[in-house]
Amino acid sequence: MRVRGRLTWGRRARAVAVLTALLAGVLPPAVALVPAAATAGVAAGTPVCQVRDDRLREISGMVATDDGYVMINDGADDEARRRIFFLNQRCAVVRTVSFPSRPRDTEDLAIGRDGTVWVADIGDNDRSRPTVGVWRLAPGAKQPVLHRMSYPDRPHDAEALLLDASGRPLIVTKGGSGTVFLYAPATALGPDTTTPLTALGQVTLPSTTTSNPFSFLGRGVITGAANAPDGRRVVLRSYADAFEYDVPDGDVVRALTTGTPRTTPLPDEPQGESITYSRDGRSLLTVSESAGQPAGTRSTILRYPATATTATSAAPTDSVDPVASTAVRPTAGEVGGGGGRIWPVAVGAGTLLVLLGLAGVLRWRHTARR
Repeated sequence: MRVRGRLTWGRRARAVAVLTALLAGVLPPAVALVPAAATAGVAAGTPVCQVRDDRLREISGMVATDDGYVMINDGADDEARRRIFFLNQRCAVVRTVSFPSRPRDTEDLAIGRDGTVWVADIGDNDRSRPTVGVWRLAPGAKQPVLHRMSYPDRPHDAEALLLDASGRPLIVTKGGSGTVFLYAPATALGPDTTTPLTALGQVTLPSTTTSNPFSFLGRGVITGAANAPDGRRVVLRSYADAFEYDVPDGDVVRALTTGTPRTTPLPDEPQGESITYSRDGRSLLTVSESAGQPAGTRSTILRYPATATTATSAAPTDSVDPVASTAVRPTAGEVGGGGGRIWPVAVGAGTLLVLLGLAGVLRWRHTARR
């Protein structure tokens, strides 16, 4: 069902989450307010194929496989959309896998070296979930298995999942001001227990001026992540940019927390929450939701050249076991300028809250549609 002219529940929750982040101090009380100008001289991605299956309207996660792609929706209300979708290289759905119970908020995908698909059920717009989870779909399995986890400090909203060198899931929080946090299971995951997560550090991302539908807010949140097939790079994405980190020694956490990323602008994607590497590792592939977009809009996979590795951007190289599975990486931008002259405006927290609240709600109202 589509609703025009008003916020859907999911988008209303996201708008509230932005305001909650402001109240919680995620954004500083003084920020640079910028015009929504286009990013000059930045090339858009090259279309690969269109996703024409109407069940895939709120795509939140994607991985590339030898045969095509795997995708999931973001917490769909319709049961037919709460599936793991397998697509061929032309973006046509060839099969689906159901969940044995209803997931809460599926936000990203990762794929292990053995072909295991990990579904990140880690979204928490209200920051109120006592547990989050990952669904593990082993090769040949008919259904995924749920592994519950709990944060050591407080609930976090997260939309990005990576795998470390041992194949352990690594959660990257959504953030909001260019700083995100990394968490991983403290012990082995089990299907009938809640595993505690442990904090592994934080990632500070560079500010950019890339144009996107959500202005500087879109540059300050992490919406997806991916491991390169050879395990030597990870990528994080925001609504505006992709940030690639080198992982030469297999230590994904250290690469993220101490490395310098290379930035690939992803200008003006409608609502980009997914990213993956092509199977040859030469390209970054992204896809946006089509819900909330003009009638007839189809989600389209876009291809961007993966940035070449450079010595200056490589992480330190102390001895660590070599990568045994795919690597990972976060996504997010900081509050920054946008496409034109920047007007720094110091405003009080209350005033900023009102201004951003109005801007966010108006934008969500304009784009919301299920």
